Amino acid sequence: MEPHTAPIPTLLTTPAVGTAAAPGTGVPGGRRRAGTWAVAGAFWAVTAGTTVPTPLYPLYERAFGFSPFAVTVAFAVYALAVVAGLLALGGLSDRYGRRPVAAAALLTALAAAVVFLLAENLTALLVGRVLSGLAAALITGTATAHLAELAPAGGRFRAGRRALAANMGGLACGPLLAAVLADTTAWPLRTVWAVAAALLLAALAALTVAPETVTPGERGTGSAARGPRVPTAIRTEFRRAVLAAGAGFAVLGVLTAVTGLFLAEVVHLHSHLAAAATVSLAFACTGTGQLLAARLGRAALPAACVGLIVAAGLIAAAVAAASLLPLLGAALTAGLSTGVAVGHGIALIGTRTPPETRSRTVSAFFAVLYTMLALPAVGVGALIGAVGLRTAAGVFAAAVAVLASAVLLAQQRPARR
Repeated sequence: MEPHTAPIPTLLTTPAVGTAAAPGTGVPGGRRRAGTWAVAGAFWAVTAGTTVPTPLYPLYERAFGFSPFAVTVAFAVYALAVVAGLLALGGLSDRYGRRPVAAAALLTALAAAVVFLLAENLTALLVGRVLSGLAAALITGTATAHLAELAPAGGRFRAGRRALAANMGGLACGPLLAAVLADTTAWPLRTVWAVAAALLLAALAALTVAPETVTPGERGTGSAARGPRVPTAIRTEFRRAVLAAGAGFAVLGVLTAVTGLFLAEVVHLHSHLAAAATVSLAFACTGTGQLLAARLGRAALPAACVGLIVAAGLIAAAVAAASLLPLLGAALTAGLSTGVAVGHGIALIGTRTPPETRSRTVSAFFAVLYTMLALPAVGVGALIGAVGLRTAAGVFAAAVAVLASAVLLAQQRPARR
């Protein structure tokens, strides 16, 4: 994600989408465990590939001669490809099986790695980002459902945690892998994609041991053709949850797109590892925040809004002081807050929507989130070109604080039934 890329967060509190076998049904224990590792590995490899470009954007700028605005456009193209993929392809594995669609995701991610490996201009980068977005959209629902179906009876929550670890672990590891290779190899823009391609090929080979959990008789009954839908009864609460989580996604998107530029131009720190560590911290904390949401209960959404206001303040402080430390604080706070808001939204959907429409509501939720991931990044990129990075970052921080404050104030009014 770039991620992720902000993440496509894992559904810890909802059943797997689709009409597949009950968890663990008819699968021998040894093969189930091997399949679980294979599916989790495929999930990790695809999501890692989506965040590999994050610390490399300054190198691409110098190599291909494009502007910071083009970087944010490349990021937005990825996010919009995820939205399109979720809406158009999200139910494919319900009809055609988990393993074939997971393999298609790996092959799409492999094609993206090859495009990046051979890239010589901005157009190639955009093509690679589109392919990465489609791969992420294909793997997320498929792998999450597959892991739940491979889990033994009573192990759905543990399967959700595995999916979350694979998703967020991949998003966090991608930038670190790229940064280490960029700092230690002579051809950073080539070597990293060769390594990424090798990881994807290994994951594709390992996937052959994973049992299929969607039987032929169940295929064709999925909800792939039905569009997003939000039930009338939860629309007010849904709106608040999606705006808070969307504000967090906007912060993660901008951090992912411009952290390298900020460190180089404002802090004068030319370190791929520092840029990667900042983004990786945000993604790791997003996963932690999702786990915290259940513990916070009714306080989850107000806590997320307060956290986002604090994160906006830390972004402004980082710009004013030209310092890395407040930026790391912003990444940590924004990641936790975003994870809590997403966890709250998913819990709302899981407990307040009927099973037959739940996947459509989840699709609506993430379609809004990824739109809010993409558009602010482009807006910040345009502002950077017009008024400079510092002013653009200040305007963005203020906008995030205002949006989070509005959602926080709306919590004081009871939802209409």
